[in-house]
Amino acid sequence: MPSIQLYDTTLRDGAQREGISFSVVDKLNIAQKLDELGIHFIEGGWPGSNPKDVEFFSKAKGLKLSQAKLVAFGSTRRPKTKAETDANLLVLASAGVEVVTIVGKSSELQVTQVLETTLDENLGMVSDSIEYLKAKGLTVFFDAEHFFDGFKTNAEYALKVLEVAAKAGADCLVLCDTNGGSLPHEITVAVEAAMKLANAPLGIHAHNDTEMAVANTLAAVSAGASQVQGTINGYGERCGNANLCSIIPVLKLKMGIDCVTDEQLAKLAEASHYISEAANLTPDAFLPYVGSSAFAHKAGLHVSGLSKWADSYQHIDPALVGNKPKMLVSELSGRVNIIQRAKAIGIDLPVRGEEVQELLEKVKLLESLGFQYENAEASFDLLVHRAQPGYQPPFELVDFMVVIEKRRRLPVQGGAEEMLSEAVVKVRVGGEVMHTAAEGNGPVNALDQALRKTLLQFYPSLSVVRLVDYKVRILEESTGTESQVRVLIESSDGVNEWRTVGSSANIIEASWLALADSLEYWLLKNKLNLG
Repeated sequence: MPSIQLYDTTLRDGAQREGISFSVVDKLNIAQKLDELGIHFIEGGWPGSNPKDVEFFSKAKGLKLSQAKLVAFGSTRRPKTKAETDANLLVLASAGVEVVTIVGKSSELQVTQVLETTLDENLGMVSDSIEYLKAKGLTVFFDAEHFFDGFKTNAEYALKVLEVAAKAGADCLVLCDTNGGSLPHEITVAVEAAMKLANAPLGIHAHNDTEMAVANTLAAVSAGASQVQGTINGYGERCGNANLCSIIPVLKLKMGIDCVTDEQLAKLAEASHYISEAANLTPDAFLPYVGSSAFAHKAGLHVSGLSKWADSYQHIDPALVGNKPKMLVSELSGRVNIIQRAKAIGIDLPVRGEEVQELLEKVKLLESLGFQYENAEASFDLLVHRAQPGYQPPFELVDFMVVIEKRRRLPVQGGAEEMLSEAVVKVRVGGEVMHTAAEGNGPVNALDQALRKTLLQFYPSLSVVRLVDYKVRILEESTGTESQVRVLIESSDGVNEWRTVGSSANIIEASWLALADSLEYWLLKNKLNLG
């Protein structure tokens, strides 16, 4: 099979996504992670465009990369100037890297309408720039911007640009679907035409504006391209770039191209999530291969099939890409869903027993009342434990009351009105009933404070648990303020996160149910219950 070079541009093109702004430290850490993943070329940025990228390339000299080569990005010389005096090319030549990529126009209309220069001058810009950088001893990749659009309107000129770039010494001619509007069959035709003419290896750089970036990239590889450019998680301007987290496993597992080792492929999900966090973006659970829901199974028929044959509803073994299957429990579940989830938490339920059927019926009943367990695994785990003979909860609610007041501050306090929430709870711990009260900046916070005030006397280590997210969803909008609501709480102890759910027509009660589940779950997991 052909050899493929993986070229990552997350740090430059990916950073052009709306909302992403990597720090220099972020970029250095991401580069290290990409090297561990087996990426061959890491485009670090455009040192001629901003101080941050200048600093990155300066500090990147201290990186210990085992495989990848850093690449500096820039453009061809400006019209009617000389390459040896062009500021952008001078910065590229002094960036301290062995490989540079320069972008140049390969579309007639882009040359005349955007650059506002002649077609011949553009050819000179491409040729002069590559020759200058090659004379400095650099490996030069040429990004033929708008190549596929240019091929559609004037194929002869688009191919001429490639011919000139190859003659000037470009080490790879990268064909760019810059506007992301091409289709796979169009990519194939253009790449095959370039293969016949260009005396240099070809690459592909696809954008995702028609949701075709991965398909277009694979079409280019099938037609002869040997360098694949893309970003982790498909980050990029507008709709993004070709997603390397999909391309890499397809190349290796579906097309038989060993672009990374088995060990490197197994780091794919980790790298995806790490870079999501660095970008301050929530990981997309539904990304193929690396998303947490990529191998999630909800339908009872599917879970039953998987329990008999792992490949029945999965196209690969999730472990190959560092992921794992997830069995969801919902009103669509079957008995096997319940059994598999219980087994995952250390409880073996008999396949033919009534216990499984009772749990299944309870889940279906509760979900009809607004609960939802597929995103609240901790609450479901508690259902399973509570169904076990002899289970003793670490605490039980006897009663609670929440009071919300609007008070006017004293003149010395500014005189403005303030809202006060106070919660009173009665909780039984063991044989003792505790009656406590606490104030908070809202009713849920007041409940949380009052409950903790009691429980910390018995379980001091509970102090590490924090509520990190709180979501409310109205389940039936047509009934207005009388609607059933679902509350989903995410909690953390600094090491692990878990989610719990509550549902009621009363938002305070729904919040209490989710909150109490959160604390009971942590106590159960840490073996601190009194049973």
